[in-house]
Amino acid sequence: MYQDVIIAGFGGQGVMLIGNLLAYAAMKAELNVTYIPVYGPEMRGGTANCTVVVSDEDIGSPIIRSPLSLILMNRPSLDKFQPQLQDGGVEIINSSLIDMSLAEPERVNAVAVPANEIADKLGNTRMANMVALGAYVQVTGVLPLDTVIGALGSVISSHYSQLIPKNADALRAGAEHVA
Repeated sequence: MYQDVIIAGFGGQGVMLIGNLLAYAAMKAELNVTYIPVYGPEMRGGTANCTVVVSDEDIGSPIIRSPLSLILMNRPSLDKFQPQLQDGGVEIINSSLIDMSLAEPERVNAVAVPANEIADKLGNTRMANMVALGAYVQVTGVLPLDTVIGALGSVISSHYSQLIPKNADALRAGAEHVA
């Protein structure tokens, strides 16, 4: 088993958090994993992305030049990373902020997820990242969703542990949207 993903969006959209969550979940599943955060010069409001590689074998390199999958939270991220996606790859597109006419459905599996709207319905737009990750986990089957939910305590500070159930709901809502 091998899966890699580039997760990209604006600083402040929780891109690093969901990359970290995916990495911790993979470790809990006793898989090999690499996680590399990349911050733009502006941080909050600037571009942010991370790469996560999950494998049941040794990982030769954490660098991904031509990813198997993408989670794209905003238009600049689509513009930058969609051309690099392998033919037949999977891209989870936050259709709340990205016009789906910009996707390449003839080349890749472009999955529209209105992450902001789904998160709004759950009571907090800031959980759009969790919605997108839930959709990614469902579409790719990289890990069981329950494993990802079980890793929330590893990335959410104990001071904010009351947010874990809401984030779990957002992950489930994203998965249900694409099921």
